[in-house]
Amino acid sequence: MPITYDMMKDATAKLFAWSLRKVPDDTLEALRRAQMTETKEVARKTLGILLRSAEMAETQDRLVCSDSGVPVYFIQVGTGVRLEGPIKRAIVDGFDELIATSKPPLLAHVTNPLTNERGYKGKDMPLVTWDLIDDADYVEIVCQPKALGSGRWAAIETFSFPSLETIEKYVMECVLKAGSQHCPPVNIGVGIGGSFDVAAKLASKATLRKYGTINPEPILAAMEERLLRAVNATGFGPMGTGGDTTALGVHIDYSAGHGFTPVAVCFNCWINRRTRARLYEDGRLERLE
Repeated sequence: MPITYDMMKDATAKLFAWSLRKVPDDTLEALRRAQMTETKEVARKTLGILLRSAEMAETQDRLVCSDSGVPVYFIQVGTGVRLEGPIKRAIVDGFDELIATSKPPLLAHVTNPLTNERGYKGKDMPLVTWDLIDDADYVEIVCQPKALGSGRWAAIETFSFPSLETIEKYVMECVLKAGSQHCPPVNIGVGIGGSFDVAAKLASKATLRKYGTINPEPILAAMEERLLRAVNATGFGPMGTGGDTTALGVHIDYSAGHGFTPVAVCFNCWINRRTRARLYEDGRLERLE
């Protein structure tokens, strides 16, 4: 039995709806740890407000934030899976159906960059990145909505044979430029190498990594530790109130490339919205996050 239009439409719509009402468990735990270690009273109170907001959204079926952003999906198709019907169209129609049925209603955030007109439809919306998983018998779908606060401050620059110090300096320049305008404490993703588009993809996908996990590349693990300390030493603090907690994690990935080395930096706000599920040919939707 193949994965059909209806299965994909239902799955992608559910993932987006879930992401707007649920702060990921690893993020909630990181916020609780930060509240325990935070030395500034106002920052501790702010973290408490964020945690209460997350709890109320989940228990009372509310949106965590009124800025629902736009739907962004990372979809990996198992090579053992059969697909049937207009699968790409299913994702668009799932978003349309969610817009029509959502309570509370979602705001019109889809923007035409040429005219700045806003609505619920637009070219290439939802935003989808496709990949393959060898031998898998499922389609894995991650939904990570992007909103203005965090999305505005993503940046990329290309260097020639940069040192680690040069890369870290650039990341900190991006952090200082953003200040507290991305709704900290944030998740910072960094992509190094490959080509322009690959580095941006690496940075974005790096933010999908759970807080508390250790980078398997020792050089990057050490870099993540240094950068997290440096970011939190800026003192911006939760929601810009000052304090020790400007970021909950820095996650870095890399790709081999040429001597030109693009470095991309992106941010997720404190909500760190992320849902993940696997869709099987028998119609099962296994929720992972």
